[in-house]
Amino acid sequence: MTAPPLDRATLVLDGGLSNQLRAQGRALSDELWTARLLTEEPEQLTAAHAAYVRAGARVVITASYQASFEGFARRGIGRAAAARLFGDSVRLARRAGAEWVAASVGPYGAVLADGSEYRGRYGLSVGELARFHRPRVAALAAAGPDVLALETVPDVTEAEALLRAVGDCGIPVWLSYTIAGDRTRAGQPLADAFALAADEPGVVAVGVNCCDPGDVADAVALAAEVTGKPVVAYPNSGEAWDPVARRWRGPVTYDPGAAVAWRAAGARLIGGCCRVGPGHIAAVAAALAVAPG
Repeated sequence: MTAPPLDRATLVLDGGLSNQLRAQGRALSDELWTARLLTEEPEQLTAAHAAYVRAGARVVITASYQASFEGFARRGIGRAAAARLFGDSVRLARRAGAEWVAASVGPYGAVLADGSEYRGRYGLSVGELARFHRPRVAALAAAGPDVLALETVPDVTEAEALLRAVGDCGIPVWLSYTIAGDRTRAGQPLADAFALAADEPGVVAVGVNCCDPGDVADAVALAAEVTGKPVVAYPNSGEAWDPVARRWRGPVTYDPGAAVAWRAAGARLIGGCCRVGPGHIAAVAAALAVAPG
């Protein structure tokens, strides 16, 4: 197990796992979200990962984004069994045949299942957040992923906590913020947020995800400038979620062809997040394959 060769190649990521699972007819209205299938229909997760591999993804992200020991406990699942489920998320992704498996470590707000990962500032200290994340990181790291994806991070406080939690786990990580314009979702300057990881040797890439595609190009250039590291970029479709009507609104603005410009700006891990499916990822892979660089 080694870190992806991000200094030599661009790796195509998958798209929204939930997107493909819904296409497979799975219902995800649950506080565990995609992690529910770890307990009920694990074969559906491997099938979803495999759909992205067939589309050209070289990296797939596990179904552990919204998983937590606390959430599993509410289902009557003890800590030992929950730890196995975290490991299963890595093993199921591995079976899909991708070159790299990124174990998702979602933010504290995702586990609350109330959308607070898009606000941040939970009122918890760095130490409290690190204590929450540390057991999740340990369970995922024990399963041997290629990378830990510290993703959809809404603020600098949680980023600091996550970097503390991964500590010396021995697995390379990427740190990816969810943003609005040139700021984190919590309103902090994005340059400051990226700078937090600049001198962290275990961080192999820094970037953005689950954001508007129109915000990506500038964020990629800034991340490369501030950190000198390869950049990860996987925005959502550009549609907006209406929490009252519980539906997506607005047009799809995700343009697979934009991946070429993102790569030129420093992105070395490129894919999609919510509402980005295998068709989009196939188009990203094709665009990167035919464009110089």
